[in-house]
Amino acid sequence: MPVVPPLTVGILSDTHLSRLTPEFEARAETCFADCSVILHAGDLTDLTILKAFTNREVHAVHGNMCSFVCHKALPEKKVLRYRNFTVGLIHRAGNTYDFEDQLIDQFEDVDCIIYGHTHHPVCHHHSGILFINPGSFQATGRHGHPGTYAILKIGDTLRATIHEVPV
Repeated sequence: MPVVPPLTVGILSDTHLSRLTPEFEARAETCFADCSVILHAGDLTDLTILKAFTNREVHAVHGNMCSFVCHKALPEKKVLRYRNFTVGLIHRAGNTYDFEDQLIDQFEDVDCIIYGHTHHPVCHHHSGILFINPGSFQATGRHGHPGTYAILKIGDTLRATIHEVPV
């Protein structure tokens, strides 16, 4: 029986751009070169940002800083199925920065929850669910933090890693 390679998913959030820029496109291509799927966890701000990923499967949700057009075009949350795993995609739950328990209430029976909003990268298990927050791709984090993103490998298991965006 042939071995099926894992599906490689690129995850970003909180790009906060008002338009697609050549710099963003170059960084996105470098970071997500090996990814066949892109998940954007909100606050892309403008829909044109997704054009950087036209040759890939792309899913996105709106965030609290998105334009009216984004709010109309993108859902608040989304459930995706890859191989034997269910993934929930959302920007935030509630108005606090400590809302992982509230995220669990947003999805029924998921293996992974991907979220944004806090600009703080997270990759850990909680209540049997893999939580991933890729941080802010545009280095808009507090105290000069670099931009970050996540890579999720979906095979027999879910494996995720956080990476810094190269400058």
